[in-house]
Amino acid sequence: MQIVKLKDVVMRVKDKIDKDNTDLEYYIGGEHIDSGEICITRKGKLEGSTIGPAFHMHFMPGDVLLMSRNPHLKKAGVVDFEGICSDVSYICRTKDESVLLQRYLPFIFQTNHFWQFVEENKKGGLPFFLNWSDFERYEFPLPNIEKQKELSDLLWSALDTKLSYIELLKQTDELVKSQFIEMFYDKGYPVKCIGDVIDKKITRVAKVFEKTDEIQYLDISSIDNSSKTVTGLTPHVLKDAPSRAQYVLKQGDILYSTVRPNLQNIAINPYSYGNVIGSTGFCVLRCLDVTTGYMWGVVNSVLFTNAMINKASGANYPAVTDKVVHAYEIPVPPLEEQNEFEQLIKQSDKSKFEIKNAIKKIDDMLVSIMKEIYNN
Repeated sequence: MQIVKLKDVVMRVKDKIDKDNTDLEYYIGGEHIDSGEICITRKGKLEGSTIGPAFHMHFMPGDVLLMSRNPHLKKAGVVDFEGICSDVSYICRTKDESVLLQRYLPFIFQTNHFWQFVEENKKGGLPFFLNWSDFERYEFPLPNIEKQKELSDLLWSALDTKLSYIELLKQTDELVKSQFIEMFYDKGYPVKCIGDVIDKKITRVAKVFEKTDEIQYLDISSIDNSSKTVTGLTPHVLKDAPSRAQYVLKQGDILYSTVRPNLQNIAINPYSYGNVIGSTGFCVLRCLDVTTGYMWGVVNSVLFTNAMINKASGANYPAVTDKVVHAYEIPVPPLEEQNEFEQLIKQSDKSKFEIKNAIKKIDDMLVSIMKEIYNN
């Protein structure tokens, strides 16, 4: 099997387009690319967007977008539609289909071998990055074209199955959302503001920790907004931590990102550690007079999301304040009704757990196939 450099078989496409004078409908930002995923399945609408002038690169169906910033997030995926992205997303296309199949390319970018190279060659800091000339130096084993066809058919077949499971996860979430509205709205329950049913006094880090203490930082980049889960923590010595590292979190706190509410960056802190510190980019919802499950239903509802979008201010990074979140009015049903909804969530989570296990098996198979190639 021949060893090639990326620059010998892949080109960076630099087709430019004026975002304000185009018939194209969609754009892709870093928030639309899921970490470690082969396919980019989310996108934003150009019409009415607040994206900046850096969004002028034109991609086509089948192209692979490789994020040059924050390489630890492992963002590189293939698109199946036409649109624009920013100039920090490198548009990758094979130079010659008889040497490297375009449909094989995205699997190369999602190997441990590739991301290890990226980690070893990153530059700068906060955010780290690689230039295209850095990526071009990547060396990897390339099977012959017949083997690529065979592997591509196998890999894409498995991936299609995975995407079907992911769609089932989305449908399960949508069912829970619709049930929430049906159970609690227009039922005559008393109405209160969110701020009236939560603990608004979240302890600040300086009151608990010394500057030399180690903290575990949880910010917006720690959240996968497709699964609405926390993906990890970043350790810091407090004196070196970002200035936004302020809130001392408790297990079960709902973290609602107040920036770009349309993206629904929401998660529950799963950690019981005493040194988990949240960003001030979150509105922390620590429930007192309602259950966490019920509040989770509130902040994930279409009604809440639309209300926050309508009240957001700012051009490039529209955001709401904690005060706006706290002022949002919600029905407060009896506790037994809230508990009934929590049981629905638990049943939904069981179903999702089984689906996620099936997805993991597919992911493990994909990794195993590519690992075998790189070990040969």
